[in-house]
Amino acid sequence: MKALIDRPRLNQAVRQNLELFPITAIIGPRQSGKTTLARQLAEFEAAEYFDLEDPRSEARLGSPITVLERLQGLVIIDEVQRRPDLFPLLRVLADRRPMPAKFLILGSASPDLVRVSSETLAGRIGYVDMAGFDLSEVGHGQLYRLWLRGGFPPSFLARDDKASLIWRDNFIRTFLERDLRLYGVEAAPAALRRFWNMLAHHHGQLWNGSEIGRSLNVAHTTVRRHLDILTGALMVRQLQPYWENLSKRQVKSPKVFIRDSGLFHSLMMIDSLAMLEGHPKLAASWEGFALEQVLCLIGDREVYFWATQSGAELDLLFFRSGRRFGIEFKHADAPALSRSIRIAMTDLKLEQLYIVYPGPTSYDLTDRIKVLALNNLSEIVGL
Repeated sequence: MKALIDRPRLNQAVRQNLELFPITAIIGPRQSGKTTLARQLAEFEAAEYFDLEDPRSEARLGSPITVLERLQGLVIIDEVQRRPDLFPLLRVLADRRPMPAKFLILGSASPDLVRVSSETLAGRIGYVDMAGFDLSEVGHGQLYRLWLRGGFPPSFLARDDKASLIWRDNFIRTFLERDLRLYGVEAAPAALRRFWNMLAHHHGQLWNGSEIGRSLNVAHTTVRRHLDILTGALMVRQLQPYWENLSKRQVKSPKVFIRDSGLFHSLMMIDSLAMLEGHPKLAASWEGFALEQVLCLIGDREVYFWATQSGAELDLLFFRSGRRFGIEFKHADAPALSRSIRIAMTDLKLEQLYIVYPGPTSYDLTDRIKVLALNNLSEIVGL
């Protein structure tokens, strides 16, 4: 496995935003590869690079307007969340005509960073959300390695599974003890660890803030705020329910997932594929992992799950050109039709439904229902 993995989809997204906006922000968790991606761009663009964790860059920006207003071409500012005072200045620089420079800013994902930047730079900034590696980047032959270790580069590229697990355990500790405090979470690290462990146990299930709040002896509004902060930090995904005026009672609470499968496995103390294959959370782990791979390709706007109180459900519902498509995630050797799938096809009037599984071969169950190998996800993109 090569140490530097190409990320063409992200490269393209950044370049498209740079063409459209004077300022582009790459937002992602710490250690997701933002700096590596920016340095690759800098090599081709001959960019000016500032790393605000580097004292030399910080010193250069002691008088920021004097330094930044004379630069031309591409200007990259890494760890921008350390200098929120730069945002009003970037607004002034973005409004110059003609525009001598464009700015690429990198920051660790947080609700406050997105809020401040969007308020100050409204209409001038484009965003690229960045997570760890996905299957299209590491290659289909690395499916099980990616699933077990997750997509954070230091975890995925570790010399062995043990080293990967050690890195993830330390990442979780640092995130709970340092990063969450920077996001405004005022709680003891031990309490936050219990909260995150409970989220892992509810991975792929409906959110029940009252139940989790009772277990932690805190108000449901507090755990909801913690959930929203973790979601804004791109560590947790809330998949919203879809509901419409059907004759059936439908679920209206979101599902929650730990976005990175490697972190989920660490929280569940799963340290090997053998342990994962025998674990009660195997199906939930596969659903969360495969969901993230699909969303890397189709995007995460206007995507939902659907469920009724009587038990019918659909793991993922999305729309293309006014048509409805569904996806089920099954960890099985040979998925088959189920009553729930037939109900979803009928009630939601789906154009096509895919059952995504870890096997090597794709095949049709009916003319509108197909079992799809995860390695063949490009068929969905081609809709």
